[in-house]
Amino acid sequence: MPIATKKHRSNPSWIRRHVTDPYVRAATAQGYRARSAFKLTEIDDKDRLLKPGMTVIDLGAAPGSWTQVVRQRLAGPAGKVRGRIVALDLLTMEPLPEVEFIQGDFREQEAADRLAAALGDGKADVILSDLSPNLSGVAVADAARGHHLLELALEFSLAHLKPGGSFLVKAFQGSGYSQFVTELKRHFASVAARKPAASRAESSETYLLARRFKG
Repeated sequence: MPIATKKHRSNPSWIRRHVTDPYVRAATAQGYRARSAFKLTEIDDKDRLLKPGMTVIDLGAAPGSWTQVVRQRLAGPAGKVRGRIVALDLLTMEPLPEVEFIQGDFREQEAADRLAAALGDGKADVILSDLSPNLSGVAVADAARGHHLLELALEFSLAHLKPGGSFLVKAFQGSGYSQFVTELKRHFASVAARKPAASRAESSETYLLARRFKG
């Protein structure tokens, strides 16, 4: 999700698209905080990424829809989370049971240090990153901001993933994309692109799933 929100929600075309969006309606019906929940559910249904007993970190978590999906997928038969979930975002996030939330800016070292302290000596099985920068409309600047977030998320993952772990990250196709894929392949045995149906067709957004971290 964005580092900070700047959507023009007074724009009539945005409002029209929002209220007629089937994923928005489904999210409301199923109790998800945002339509983006269906991006993660589709990827996880296909790739079986999340399992009870795991430690999962959710970067860019607010408003919490991905974290809701993680809670569901880590729940045991009684509905209680088996494992550990740590979520981080610059924005506030309404609490979720059995989720540790850290409010901070992932671009700042302090936030990464707080995440690392929360893990202690442990490592994560899965790191999710739905981080995206505020878009200025200046293509070069936006690409640079987005690539910086990718690099920070990967750097954190290399330090805090278990060998064999997985990293799912939102990326935007454009300058630096192919180089980032190449970098992922240096550290993970498998790298695949995913474009969930809930990801709008006109968006250059895609998700890169890197699996079997080499350590």
